[in-house]
Amino acid sequence: MRTITIGDIHGGYKALEQLIEKIELQDRDLLIFLGDYIDGWSQSFEVIEFLISLKQKRIQNNQTAPIYLRGNHDELFLNYLKTKAQNSMWLHHGGQSTIDSYKDRSINDFERHVEFFEKGLKNYYVDKSNNGYFHAGFHNLKGPEHDYYDNMPYWDRTLWELALCVDPSLTPDNDRYPNRLRLYKEIFIGHTPTSRLGKLKPVNAVNVWNIDTAAAYKGPLTALCVETKEIWQSDPVHTFYPNENGRNE
Repeated sequence: MRTITIGDIHGGYKALEQLIEKIELQDRDLLIFLGDYIDGWSQSFEVIEFLISLKQKRIQNNQTAPIYLRGNHDELFLNYLKTKAQNSMWLHHGGQSTIDSYKDRSINDFERHVEFFEKGLKNYYVDKSNNGYFHAGFHNLKGPEHDYYDNMPYWDRTLWELALCVDPSLTPDNDRYPNRLRLYKEIFIGHTPTSRLGKLKPVNAVNVWNIDTAAAYKGPLTALCVETKEIWQSDPVHTFYPNENGRNE
């Protein structure tokens, strides 16, 4: 069994298809998607259809079902689907492309997708090896279950900022080692593109792995095997959509 975590997709359906083919999924593989499935490229609707179908097929075939985490963009879109309130900041950061992707869809499609965003996503996940999976991170020193706001695991950036500042020579038994990082064997996140560090591959800081390789911008979509650290990547996502800007200004 492999545990394979996949970074932010942001509407890049064609890249997702290519990436899944490269992974060559096995029956017992556990896929953990880190959130932000929409907002960016023009195929957000198709991404959600793919994810719903993938889970159904794997369950029907007695294969390990994937786990889908909630991203901040997923929450923003769900708010729009339920209220039709248009958040100008969200629209500017990819929301409009998602609204366009959902034009002229059936009522049944909307109902299925609302159910996916409401009931099909987890705020975070912890596996049997005590690895933690978050879209963004968490803030409370005792862990995400103690955070005051339930949405911290898909909005908080301070965990990643903390990991980047820690002296890599520190070990967990050192008094200066951050308490938040002691809670898990390893932590896997998305949310903050690694392109901000000039990289388009997963970045490891202390025991935190960032898998968001800027698929919404000029980077590829990435998957990483938790056990072996094998990496799979699509072509740069923008090359699938030559007439679009994604989230590039």
